[in-house]
Amino acid sequence: MVLIWCAISSHGLGHAAQVVPVLNELGRIVPNLHAILRTEVPSSFFEDRLTIRWTLSPAPQDIGCIQHGPLRIDVGATWSAHARFHEGWEHQVHSETLAIQAVSPTLVFSDISYLAIEAGARARVPVVGLCNLSWDRILEPLADPAHSDHRGIVNHIRRAYGHADVMLRPAPGIPMTAFRKIVDIGPIAEPAPTAMPALRTAIAATPGERIVLIGFGGIALTTLPFEQLNRLMGYRFIVSGPVPARHTRVHAASTLPFSFRTLLASADILVTKPGYSTVVEAVALGKPVVYVRRYNFADEQALVDYLHRHGRAVELQEHDFSDGRWQTALEVVWTSPPPIQPPPLPSGAVEAAVFVAKYL
Repeated sequence: MVLIWCAISSHGLGHAAQVVPVLNELGRIVPNLHAILRTEVPSSFFEDRLTIRWTLSPAPQDIGCIQHGPLRIDVGATWSAHARFHEGWEHQVHSETLAIQAVSPTLVFSDISYLAIEAGARARVPVVGLCNLSWDRILEPLADPAHSDHRGIVNHIRRAYGHADVMLRPAPGIPMTAFRKIVDIGPIAEPAPTAMPALRTAIAATPGERIVLIGFGGIALTTLPFEQLNRLMGYRFIVSGPVPARHTRVHAASTLPFSFRTLLASADILVTKPGYSTVVEAVALGKPVVYVRRYNFADEQALVDYLHRHGRAVELQEHDFSDGRWQTALEVVWTSPPPIQPPPLPSGAVEAAVFVAKYL
């Protein structure tokens, strides 16, 4: 058995969504691969996605950002949570080092826990990072110059990242200076086959109606303009979470026998925020995208640029999103011309797996 310690941030589900295709490809290269998933991402996320043997080992790996829904960072709460996390750093990294040593993995693979990276180095195990971003780059724009502890936390994170042997950066990635060595790889996406006829039947969509999937990642939306959406003729909407009664044009994803990946492959239009896995997969599938920006996530501009370069995309202002004024954006994106540059092949999972296999 070849054992890999896989540390995954549980800030949403995007980090897990990056890791899974890599582990699946790695399993095709390395026989008897077994991954210990060190994460607070629930096991249900991996059950219908991960094809190798795996064991869940729940433990916090980082803080990420404290959010009120997918569009709002609570900046004060984020810094307070990081301060508490770093106050007990030596105890945490020592405990994580002992946990790694107890199972003797061949490799520590991190997306993108700096705790795991430093602990893996202390355990004298090779460490490979994977992500299009790093937490120091996400936190840096949120730092208040009047609070020296903010700068101290960012620098602490960078020092921990510096223990990685190498960082694999899937496209589209952002500049990162904390790592000693960066290897750029292609986009990571694992699109599902379409089930459009079955989906249209399941929600009773008529031939002229377009199916709009509303997917904002692993941090749930707290409110949606259900009344306005239900009045938008010519569309059917699929959302995560419950749907109030009497909204016949809006369907809860949980009532349908399809995974999110299958829904994305089967919908006509996606409404989302710019998040890595959703954007890259939508572009690979050629899906028109209406997006709502957050403007304070460091990786967002690279994803927006990628969308407009290789896909069909329209921005919807947050106030129009909240008030249900979606129709113009939906019509514009549906009639937009194909991209000038075709999407790059989603080769990142294979490239990462081939690279990681050298350590196993």
